[in-house]
Amino acid sequence: MLYSLYELQHALLTPARIGAEITRAIYSNPYNPFVKTDAARAVAASAEVFERVTRRFGKPSFDLPFTTIDGEAVEVTEEIVAATPFCNLLHFKRDTDRTDPRLLIVAPMSGHFATLLRGTVEALLPHHDIYITDWLDARLVPMSAGRFNLDDYVQHLMDFLEKLGPGTHMIAVCQPAVPVFAATCLMETFKNPNKPASITLMGGPIDTRVSKTAVTELAETRPLSWFEQSVINRVPFYYSGAHRRVYPGFIQLSGFMSMNLDRHVGSHLTFYKHLIQGDGSSAESHRKFYNEYLAVMDIPAEFYLQTVETVFQRHDLPKGTMVWTAPADGKKHKVDATAVTETAVLTIEGELDDISAHGQTTAAHYMLTNLPADRQYHHFQPDVGHYGIFNGRRWRDEIMPRIRHFIRDFTTDVDPVPAADLAKVPDHAPPQWNPKEHALDVVLKRKAAKAVKKPKGFQEEK
Repeated sequence: MLYSLYELQHALLTPARIGAEITRAIYSNPYNPFVKTDAARAVAASAEVFERVTRRFGKPSFDLPFTTIDGEAVEVTEEIVAATPFCNLLHFKRDTDRTDPRLLIVAPMSGHFATLLRGTVEALLPHHDIYITDWLDARLVPMSAGRFNLDDYVQHLMDFLEKLGPGTHMIAVCQPAVPVFAATCLMETFKNPNKPASITLMGGPIDTRVSKTAVTELAETRPLSWFEQSVINRVPFYYSGAHRRVYPGFIQLSGFMSMNLDRHVGSHLTFYKHLIQGDGSSAESHRKFYNEYLAVMDIPAEFYLQTVETVFQRHDLPKGTMVWTAPADGKKHKVDATAVTETAVLTIEGELDDISAHGQTTAAHYMLTNLPADRQYHHFQPDVGHYGIFNGRRWRDEIMPRIRHFIRDFTTDVDPVPAADLAKVPDHAPPQWNPKEHALDVVLKRKAAKAVKKPKGFQEEK
């Protein structure tokens, strides 16, 4: 019912939205003699703001036709190398004969499209052969395709690693940290030669008991039945995924916006001022960000509910009780972190992250008791929030070079990074993981951040 009411509201606003677009076009037309007056700019700005806040944004494109390697432009072509009803494995094929590390970026299935990681891909593209999981909008997946839950997600990752072959590296941004970690544990348990050479976990909820956020508190204080009754809806009959149970994108977006409502309202007020002042550059930056941020997709209900229960309520992974059920035969396998002995692990956290707070991701290191210390690394980034971990200036200048260095340390037979590119962005190595030094560093350098808390049930090695 809620889904249908949302669709009805969107339809009812269509005439007003079209009227606002016409008004904006008239009062910003260069042939209009009043276009440069304050009154005309105010009308045009008001019309554009109204049109944008009532518009439904579709899936953006990656729009990365070129990358730059050693000062030279290199053509990039997107190609789908594997496809399932729920996901396309997208390859950014570069027109170059370079041999660079093969990298699978696992995009989150948490409301936004994989294009949210455009800046992530753009920064890594010059020196990596990149693939990305391009998850599909569940409202467009027919019921005949069957269910999709957390177990299916893990299976997809293992299948993609099989497709790409040995030596592939993985990056998990936020939510996929848990399935990426689980897939790695399983492939190491199975002695699969296609296990990842390394995994980079960025701001992910490995152990949400370590530090609390609004996200974790909501999940922990509500029974699973509340989520099923409050946020799960069926797709309307006029979509190809008709009657599929989903967590709708518009509900997710409401949650995203409400967490930082003051900031979003302020951003739109600033956008309005920039339009009146004629600051085209600042206004365009606002448009680009919100064109992506406001584009959301529906998530399969089975995946969402199983993730809430497994990751945020029962904490199965850090407790060592997580079980993966193979979709093909229904056999159950324990997700055993002690089985990881070869895959290198890098964790990355941001000081101001209010989604996966400080300590949730580094908890992975306490679980990797059989992984040698020289294969465990961590980077703590001051002054960035969740989004800044994988996008923006600090991502490009401070975080990406560390990932690039880390991946190459565990890759053989690849071309070196061109000297000209290293001069532009220094190639810093991430520090090796040490819980005592890391906690001390946080206390001394960033007093606003909390030291890493030891997850309950774990004992630090002496």
